[in-house]
Amino acid sequence: MQEECTNGPGMNRPDPDVAVPEGAVPSGILVIDKPRGPSSHQVTAWVGKILGVHVGHAGTLDPQVSGVLLVMLGRAVRLAPLLLQHQKEYVCLMRLHGDTSRQRLDEVMEEFTGRIYQRPPRRSAVARNLRIRAIHSLTILDIEERLVLFRVTCDAGTYIRSLCHHIGLSLGTGAHMQELRRTKSGAFGESDAYTLHDLSDAISSLKKGDGSLLGQMIQPIEAGVGDHPGITIRGSAVDAVVRGAALAGVGVIRSDQFKKKELIAINTEAGEFVGIGEALLDSAKIVPGKPGLVVAPRIVFMMPGTYAKGWKTHKPAVRP
Repeated sequence: MQEECTNGPGMNRPDPDVAVPEGAVPSGILVIDKPRGPSSHQVTAWVGKILGVHVGHAGTLDPQVSGVLLVMLGRAVRLAPLLLQHQKEYVCLMRLHGDTSRQRLDEVMEEFTGRIYQRPPRRSAVARNLRIRAIHSLTILDIEERLVLFRVTCDAGTYIRSLCHHIGLSLGTGAHMQELRRTKSGAFGESDAYTLHDLSDAISSLKKGDGSLLGQMIQPIEAGVGDHPGITIRGSAVDAVVRGAALAGVGVIRSDQFKKKELIAINTEAGEFVGIGEALLDSAKIVPGKPGLVVAPRIVFMMPGTYAKGWKTHKPAVRP
């Protein structure tokens, strides 16, 4: 999500001189509690410089917005297509420009729950095309005079600044977003997040020979697909899928509910993460054990040879 904000106070930047040895950091997901001040890109770049790995982040937070920022490390960067789709949760402080009743505020909040139209603000970094986003819940946490504190759960790409503006228009008072904090991204919440100071401490411990702190902070790659629909496949089908073959129904054990063209997680019966695939059919049309292609692999994480080959290679016919 992008929220346009002016520059704010600085932060304690991690010391690049404490960079870890090459190869000491596993691929995975690091949940950072981004402070107000730097941009998401700056925070991610600092993490990459300290850890000495390829990095990326899922879901932009502008400088004055704090909270949960998913930083992908190493091979986990390839999870971006899924992580960017994560639902988000925010706590927002909105300032009304006029007085209104609690009853009227509750009514308007209910009106904005569901599918809404939004156009990115003028200062956004994306094209200002009209888009549809879903607001899954809007809960008022506290009200003090014209300040309204609320929690919102929404689709990725929802502009909370625009939401506040439109709520103000509906109330007839006007309103603007005063402060914003992301509290959740997909399955990752504030309890999973670490500060940059925590990261610096963990790296200092690693340089002294204790990598346990850093190991606790980095989530495994498969944690990034925990709340996405998936499909479970037979061991005999794994190696073919890993090598790029489309999955047929005969290799399916069971599946969650999903729609055609949706990105889904491919897992083994033992719960091992194979990769990300694109559904070729609605899940309702997939019958385990029946022929017909059902999923096309798009991003594979498991290495070839992890499972025994369950398919046969036929020698080409010899022409007379």
